[in-house]
Amino acid sequence: MPPSSSFLGPRRRLAWLLALAGLLGLAACSPVRIVNGLTPNDSFSLDGGRAYGPEARQRLDIYTPKPGTSPPAGQRPLVVFFYGGTWSSGERADYKFVGEALASRGAVVVVPDYRLSPQLRYPVFVQDSALAVKWAIDHAAALGADPARVYVMGHSSGGYNAAMVALDGRWLGALGASPRQLAGWIGLAGPYDFLPIENPQAQVAFNWPDTPTDSQPLVHARAGSPPALLLAASKDKLVDPDRNTGQMVQRLQAAGVPVRTERFDDLSHITLIGAVARPLRWLGGPVLPPVLDFIGLPSGPR
Repeated sequence: MPPSSSFLGPRRRLAWLLALAGLLGLAACSPVRIVNGLTPNDSFSLDGGRAYGPEARQRLDIYTPKPGTSPPAGQRPLVVFFYGGTWSSGERADYKFVGEALASRGAVVVVPDYRLSPQLRYPVFVQDSALAVKWAIDHAAALGADPARVYVMGHSSGGYNAAMVALDGRWLGALGASPRQLAGWIGLAGPYDFLPIENPQAQVAFNWPDTPTDSQPLVHARAGSPPALLLAASKDKLVDPDRNTGQMVQRLQAAGVPVRTERFDDLSHITLIGAVARPLRWLGGPVLPPVLDFIGLPSGPR
């Protein structure tokens, strides 16, 4: 059930109505644009369109805390966030709400674009993700972050990208880096074990049925992997939370890797990431607090 309008202020009531309309496909503009329009602009500084490679989609946006935000420059965590879209759609500008949520609490946030299917296939989007993470590691100190506190985070297919960079050493290794340089990784409703592939867009992205078994993050979970925070939604109809998040948690625990996990009974695949946004945090699950706690930032109200 949605919250009673009598308990919502005008701004939150508007946010709820617009979000509901957007989710039903009735809004004049996209739900993401509505949420971003309701997201504050004064809680971060934005450096947009920085190149991390020579290709047109190898660009990233950097969200930096405002001066005076704790922790001070040099001690801040850096989070590289990968968005979802079945490896075939997505734009970094749509995730201002993620950048704001973390930067307003003291993290430096990097949101990259990466090349997409059907123009290109696996492993190009993983290679781009690794290149963006390598860029972030190399530039962490210059961005005011602690190079020892670099995290990768992703939602949906972006969670897959984050998992592959963090667990499969081939991708950072090809760039002269290592997953051991990461302080941890965060997956929100990530697909970690999805063979055989049923989704038509994913079939194209992974050249199904000629998809290598080592394309699955689950097979790379082993001792020495970075610590993980894995979040899932019980109402997820797109990425099975038991097969994916549940199995990954078990595999990491069996390997002795520190892993935290939480499942949200009132959230779906989309609202799991939506609940990170400041205007939508009433949706049904406190998604942001465990993320903040995992990266070492205060999770109290703001």
